[in-house]
Amino acid sequence: MVDRNTQIQATLNAKLIESGEREQMKQLLRQRLMEYEWRDQMKAYCKDIVKQKDLENITVDQLIQEITPKGRALVPDTIKTEMLNRLQQYLVKQKC
Repeated sequence: MVDRNTQIQATLNAKLIESGEREQMKQLLRQRLMEYEWRDQMKAYCKDIVKQKDLENITVDQLIQEITPKGRALVPDTIKTEMLNRLQQYLVKQKC
């Protein structure tokens, strides 16, 4: 049986996709991350990891697993707050 949170997430995601809001939020997130040079920081971090572990000794999946926590931590709180506020505004507007 699917738990209630999973059901709610699936429904919300479907509504976001259907309305086009999900794509707009992704574009906004990309723009904000570029403004904070998040991509450049992550690119440099990836290069460091590959140098440390040697290109021949690391898979893409291992690299993703290694960088994901740092990537999430590097997202500024202001961006997280802005995205959360945008999602909340969407929910209010949709009366979800």
